[in-house]
Amino acid sequence: MAWSWLLAVVVAYAIGSLSFAVIISRAMGLSDPRSYGSGNPGATNVLRSGNKKAALLTLVFDALKGYVPVVVALLLAPRFGWGEGTIAAVGLAAFLGHLWPVFFRFQGGKGVATAAGVLLALNPMLGAATLVTWLIIAYFFRYSSLAAIVAAAFAPFYQLLIWGPGPMAVAIAVMSLLLVWRHAGNIRKLMAGTESKIGSKAGKTATPASQQHHGVKK
Repeated sequence: MAWSWLLAVVVAYAIGSLSFAVIISRAMGLSDPRSYGSGNPGATNVLRSGNKKAALLTLVFDALKGYVPVVVALLLAPRFGWGEGTIAAVGLAAFLGHLWPVFFRFQGGKGVATAAGVLLALNPMLGAATLVTWLIIAYFFRYSSLAAIVAAAFAPFYQLLIWGPGPMAVAIAVMSLLLVWRHAGNIRKLMAGTESKIGSKAGKTATPASQQHHGVKK
């Protein structure tokens, strides 16, 4: 079973590659979330369609695809002799699957909900602290992107200050850096005062990358 950890990482990546924003929108007869708003296949953009149920389902399933692989890996760890490094790698793989999904031409979302699921599974207290940070910023400023950026920035510091360094701290730091990087466009919009607030209605996307998806109806 020396290579069992590699199989666990590959399976986690495959689960993370399930783009539920697209899957749920298609199942409910909605427009592809990559064709409007920010063009991001995530819960916040699905909410811009006006369908709260679809947005909630996207949020839940995107979080679960980060949470479930880590929990399963933790349960199987004693049997296969997996250490903290393997568990951290599984969580990171699920997150990377969301960002670059193999089933959707490697064009994924920003990973906020999936990262939250991974954190809650790796360290429930850390996950809760990060979620509270997100909620506070989102409540006062009404910008999902700003809340995600601030929460991502704080997560690795929470881990290091309270629980110390280790493989999990490295995985969390990588996820945080990637989250901030994926929000580069949002940062520019925030600085320009043109960023959409939570709950704003969908409009024609101005994101060039989102227009590159083949088969998306305009």
